[in-house]
Amino acid sequence: MAELKYTENGRLIFTEEMRKEYTILVPQMAPYHFEYLVEALNSEGYNAELLHNTDYNLIHEGMKYSHNDICVPAMLVIGQFIDAIKKKGIDKHKVALIITQTGGGCRASNYIALLRKALQKAKLEFVPVISLNANGLEQNPGFKITPRLLHKLHEGVIFGDLIMTLVNQTRPYEVNPGEVKQLKETIDRELKTYFYHKKLFTWRKSKKKARSIVKRFRALSLTGENKPKVGVVGEIFVKYSPLGNNHLEASLEKEGVEVVTPPLYDFFLYTFDSRAEDIKQYGGPFKERFILKSLIKYVEVRRQRIRNMLKKYQFEAPVPFKKLKTMADGFISRGTHTGEGWLLTAEMVDLINHGAPNIVCTQPFGCLPNHIAGKGMFKRLKQAYPESNIVAIDYDTSASEINQINRINLMISNAFKNHSTKNND
Repeated sequence: MAELKYTENGRLIFTEEMRKEYTILVPQMAPYHFEYLVEALNSEGYNAELLHNTDYNLIHEGMKYSHNDICVPAMLVIGQFIDAIKKKGIDKHKVALIITQTGGGCRASNYIALLRKALQKAKLEFVPVISLNANGLEQNPGFKITPRLLHKLHEGVIFGDLIMTLVNQTRPYEVNPGEVKQLKETIDRELKTYFYHKKLFTWRKSKKKARSIVKRFRALSLTGENKPKVGVVGEIFVKYSPLGNNHLEASLEKEGVEVVTPPLYDFFLYTFDSRAEDIKQYGGPFKERFILKSLIKYVEVRRQRIRNMLKKYQFEAPVPFKKLKTMADGFISRGTHTGEGWLLTAEMVDLINHGAPNIVCTQPFGCLPNHIAGKGMFKRLKQAYPESNIVAIDYDTSASEINQINRINLMISNAFKNHSTKNND
């Protein structure tokens, strides 16, 4: 058994020895993306496993070891981790947990501290927690972000966004039910093996793979219907995670609409850009700002190739990040970057401008940044875009699922009515 080592302030370290022996559990936060991110980790010598225990009752497990003043995403992630350790039948002394940490003003920056406190209450204080962050907040000898791993994680997000976009634009229109799901599962299997390479960069290979994926989705038999589009925005976890939003995407599709979910990569670029703007406004290392700006440009060059492919094969492509930034102008300051900040407002403007004025704004109850940048913008958005049809849905331990469904159904009813009126004009 690996020897437990601690920092001077008492934090349990994930050591090199642990890397060889331990299984790293990864929470399911974005189903289109995290399968690929886990394979990227495994391809670099880690033994990572994505959690699939997604019963909403996990929240009660989280509440046992935290408190209900914290938001739903924290309680769900904590509950998912502790439930998995208890029930998976694995050696509790050979398991580690990994969680992202943004380092911003959002409560999400404190999830890692809450998780460690919960592990102590559950008498699992010997389980190390790894912080996955880009700010050097915590370092562990046994877990290092190498250039090759960083590139693979980058491609995992790129492919995740691509698959999410293609599935959402084809599944509501499939002639043969289940065909999109079958194609996605086939591509998932192919992509999981894609990451096991030893090259630092795979630009040509990834471009070829992306083109193949787009062409195979275009070859599907589709009805050609014109359905109302419903966008999904909000806090990062409840926006993407079926566990966090009560399977919102599936529920919306059952009502006969096309779901439009903004790319996950925009959130990461937003965090890089926010830090760069802070350095510009308040001072900081010029070198760091240069690196962040260069990273954004590099990512956007790669993403532009994907956007060009989507347009070539008659799919709707996400807008460039530079253009997305301007969409918040006149509504909210770009200095607002706690939580989802100006990005949340910009995404709503983008959705309205691109044929999806019907929007579900998902937010954990009490998430102040979301209430300001999301719900707080509804009136101004309605004034600027009278056709906008936006509903805010709180996800909380005390929230009624029936109430959530009723509010969403009312928005969908208005969406169909407005869609019919527009088509008859």
